[in-house]
Amino acid sequence: MTDLHTFIAGLPKAELHVHHVGSASPRIVAELAAHHPDSRVPTDPDALADYFTFTDFAHFIDVYLSVVDLIRTPEDVRLLTFEVARDMARQNIRYAELTITPFSSIRRGIEDRAFMAAIEDARKAAEAELGIVLRWCFDIPGEAGLEAAEETTRLAVDLRPEGLVSFGLGGPEIGVPRPQFKPYFDRAIAAGLRSVPHAGETTGPQTVWDALTELRAERIGHGTSSAQDPALLAHLAERRIPLEVCPTSNIATRAVPDLDRHPIREMVAAGVLVTINSDDPPMFGTDLNNEYAVAARLLDLDARGVAGLAKNAVEASFLDPAGKARISAEIDTYTTAWLTR
Repeated sequence: MTDLHTFIAGLPKAELHVHHVGSASPRIVAELAAHHPDSRVPTDPDALADYFTFTDFAHFIDVYLSVVDLIRTPEDVRLLTFEVARDMARQNIRYAELTITPFSSIRRGIEDRAFMAAIEDARKAAEAELGIVLRWCFDIPGEAGLEAAEETTRLAVDLRPEGLVSFGLGGPEIGVPRPQFKPYFDRAIAAGLRSVPHAGETTGPQTVWDALTELRAERIGHGTSSAQDPALLAHLAERRIPLEVCPTSNIATRAVPDLDRHPIREMVAAGVLVTINSDDPPMFGTDLNNEYAVAARLLDLDARGVAGLAKNAVEASFLDPAGKARISAEIDTYTTAWLTR
């Protein structure tokens, strides 16, 4: 497994389900907390491990929002975005679709156009300086209701930044039914954005069906409970609708009791296109390399199998065909060199 960890570390990768604020490293979170001393977030990076220990999904959301509250200026947004890209580049992530919740920052006082300028400046700098391509998914924070849906749609459609490719829905699922967001997804899709809502993370398979039928989902964020419905798995496999699977996240938020009971095996056995992702990596004490190692253990994969997972993410991405071909070729070249070394 040590050998496989080394292979994974050097493997070119794409990531499709990773949150902007949730990717802030302990160093960056502590630095932001020091800038805003009225926050309850610890300013000591070592204390953040305890702070990021969650009792359930509701507690996770509460802690997550306390970190969101640290992002108060365009400079904070730019710092966070570029440093997240730096951490990704260190893991040989070539392309990432970063989920951003602009409503949460803008309602805290950041002017909307300044927010857009900050993420775009960081995106362009990251590509030029670090060689990583970033794209955005703007998501509705479900707990904030239809006001947030309306504002997120306005931001995505009327002020659409160059890097924006998709439209999502995050936050708690319990008590937040997917169908109410249909008009907003319809508007985003009409504007050319792709539909990628969270569904079936902490609720049953009906939430996934709702995301597919009402929100016209092209990928499903998590989709953990899909394994409870063989008809749903068959539908996902037949339509080649990918699941964005985040194993460690599901354990940290108590969506799944433990890794050995994670449904990824059932998903793969049913022929579903599975991608591996880190979700909110520092908050869950993980990164994408570790998530690939976890998936390799659960699925009993060798290097070639892990490379297949990496190519799944490229296939499921919204990158242009030339970009997909480039990263897929990198994965093949790297894997062949590894296997023939």
